[in-house]
Order: sequence, then structure tokens, then C-alpha cells
Amino acid sequence: MSARCCAGQLACCCGTAACSLCCRCCPKIKQSTSTRFMYALYFILVTVICCIMMSRTVATEMKERIPFYEHICKGIQAGETCEKLVGYSAVYRVSFGMASFFFIFFLLTIKVNNSKSCRAYIHNGFWFIKLLVLAAMCSGAFFIPDQDTFLNAWRYVGVAGGILFIVIQLILLVEFAHKWNKNWTAGITHNKLWYGLLALGILILYSVAVGALILMAVFYTRSEGCTYNKILLGVNGGLCILISLVAISPCVQSRKPHSGLLQSGVISCYVMYLTFSSLSSKPPETILDENHKNITICVPDFSQGLHRDENLVTGLGTALLFCCILYSCLTSTTRASSEALRGIYATPETEVARCCFCCAPDGDADTEEHVEESGGQTVIYDEKRGTVYSYAYFHFVFFLASLYVMMTVTHWFHYEGAEIEKFFSGTWSTFWIKMVSCWVCVLLYLWTLVAPLCCPTREFSV
Repeated sequence: MSARCCAGQLACCCGTAACSLCCRCCPKIKQSTSTRFMYALYFILVTVICCIMMSRTVATEMKERIPFYEHICKGIQAGETCEKLVGYSAVYRVSFGMASFFFIFFLLTIKVNNSKSCRAYIHNGFWFIKLLVLAAMCSGAFFIPDQDTFLNAWRYVGVAGGILFIVIQLILLVEFAHKWNKNWTAGITHNKLWYGLLALGILILYSVAVGALILMAVFYTRSEGCTYNKILLGVNGGLCILISLVAISPCVQSRKPHSGLLQSGVISCYVMYLTFSSLSSKPPETILDENHKNITICVPDFSQGLHRDENLVTGLGTALLFCCILYSCLTSTTRASSEALRGIYATPETEVARCCFCCAPDGDADTEEHVEESGGQTVIYDEKRGTVYSYAYFHFVFFLASLYVMMTVTHWFHYEGAEIEKFFSGTWSTFWIKMVSCWVCVLLYLWTLVAPLCCPTREFSV
């Protein structure tokens, strides 16, 4: 078994075989899942390196604990204290290598619909070779001439790519809300219990949204000051009421009978989440107390205690954030998501109501056309008839995610002096990016409601 497993892993690293674990007791894995997992692993690896490069603590520990540190830095031409390997400029270079890697694969896999083609074999295999290519591209970025011009130009590319990544996620969120409502309302014709489930879902969503608004009003405002927070909470709370009223208005219902409070409840919850995230990312406000000492206001008292252990907060918060980014990448690269961005949706007649509708497998992924056992984990080759997701779109989303990570780690427009330890200290650029994302999400949802009224001759699937 050991020899067969080693042979299988060698074929995975240097050939076209799918990757799997050597443990035979592990559950079966599909080839399409294995491929996406490996690319996600590469993405995580480079992201961790970027976080380490932005860490003041790691740089200090390396300088103190590595013998002949300065001699090593001079030997690899990274500066006297390896200053070229830390800071925002190093993250820009490494992210350039990762983004270029995914962009090249995006171009390579355009219009690949058959897993038996040469380009599909490259996409699904040769993992060790691709790891070497990725490492070479990340390292090679440090030797690009005229670094100042490169960093300035790449910053604008990163801003554009990061914003586009956010917009795609917002579009898919709106699509998710409509798909959820359409799926559950499809079950009403067969079983009236779906009415109760819909009502329960709406009640939970609006309870969460209203509860979040009340808690933010309690903890992020006070009787004097906090003007920004009060205005934003009022505006975003009003927007949630607006989209709810528009969703159930008679004119919208006449053109979109499936529109309802479930979709607006999902959007309202997300608006409240982004509002909370924005207020948490805002630089702290300070005032003079009666003893003429600066005190921080407009933030919860318990959060000031948490920020004392900045390493713990930064570590846990950064890990959670990038898990969310990775989840967004993987869920937005399914065939259903890529088709949703092109306006292709399942017809109501073919919709089957399910409680966990979002976990449904793609296309023919359920069909176990070929099973391979190599002494380790069993691999199901589920793409014999055709690809179960868009390879090109998959790489394009990871290309944008690379740019989004680069801008997020370097604090967007406040890159000078940015450190991972200050990740949650708050900057105005991060605050406005999140707040504008909130408003764009509302506008996208409102457009899906009023578009049939503005263009009555067009057919809208959502």
C-alpha cells in the first residue's frame, strides 16, 4: 500500500493525477474538489507569507534569534536588516507573483470545457512544478527594475482588482438572497409548511438586523459626540427600512411576484454586519475629560481591554478574515455562481425546494464515472463528461482575491507604516471601503427590484 501511495503522490506532484491523502480511512474526494483545495492551499501559503512580512514582531524576533542576521541580509542583497523583505513593498512584490500566477492560468484555461484536454491536465496536475513556478514568480518580483514606478502602478491595479472582488461578492450575495427565496417559495405549491419556514426565516433575519442596530446604538454612540456613528447608523437603518418597503410594494410585486421580505432580510443583516465592521475599523475618537486627559469614545469599553493584547486580537482576527476571503473565493467559483454573473439561472419549473439548497452539488458532480484507489484516499474522477466548474473564472476570482488580500494587509491607502499588529487599529480608508460596499450592496439589490419597472420589455431572471 505504501509503495502505491508514494507512486500516486509522485504522479500528483509531477503528473496529471489528482492529489489525495495517503490515509485510506479518509472519505472519498472528487477530482474537482481536490484541484480547488490545492490552489486554495497555495493561496493560503502566500497569504501567510504576506502577513509575516507585515509583522513587526516577526522581524524583531528574527533579528534577535538568527545568528549572523545582518551578514545573511547583505549576502542576499536584501539590505542591511532585510528591509526589502518586510513592509508593504515586499507584500506588493509577493502579491504580484501570486496574482500573475493565477492570471496566467486564467488565460490558459479560457474556454476549457473538457477535462481531457492538454490545458485541463495542466490545471488539474503537476502540483510540485506549479509550486516551483509560483515560488519563482514571487521571488522574481523582487528583481523588477525601477521599483518605485512598479509599486505606484501596481498599487492602482491592486485598488481596481480589490474593488472588483468586493463587487463580485456583493452581486453573488444579492443573487443568493433571490435564489433562497425562489427555492423556498417553489416548495409552497407542494407543501404549505414552507410558508411557516419562510416566516421563521424572515423573523430570524429581521430580529438579527434590529438587534444588531440596537447594540451598535448602545455601544458605538453616546449622548455627546460620536456624530459620525449616529449619522451612519441612522442612514443604514433607514436603508434597511427602504429596501423592505420597496420589496413588498404593489408595483414591484406586480412585476416580481417572488420578491419579498426574505431577500430584504438577508440584505439588511449584511448591511448591519458591514456597518459594525466599518465602525470597528474607524480610527478612535478622543476627547478631554474633566481631568484634562485624553479618553477614547464611541467604542465599546470591553474592546479597549481586548486591544491590550494586540498580538492575540490580530492573530485571531486576521485568521478569521482570511478564512472568510477563502470561503468567498471557493463558493463564488462554482458553475452556478459563474452562470449567475452572466445572468443564467434555473427556471422556476426546475426548482426543487430544499432546506440546504446552497449545498447542492454542481451538475454531474454526483456521477461517479471513474473511481481510482492508489493505496490511500479514494479519488472520484467526476469530470469525465465535462468540467463541473469554470476553470478560467476560478483563476480569475483568485487573481482578484490576491489583489484584495494585498490591499487589505497593507491598509489600502494607508500603506506607509502599515503593520499586521495594527490591522484592527482602524484607518479611514478601510472604514470608507466597507461603508461604501454597504451602500453598493443596497443599490444592487434595489436595482434588481426596480429594473423590471424601468425596462418592462426586458426579461429579468432574478
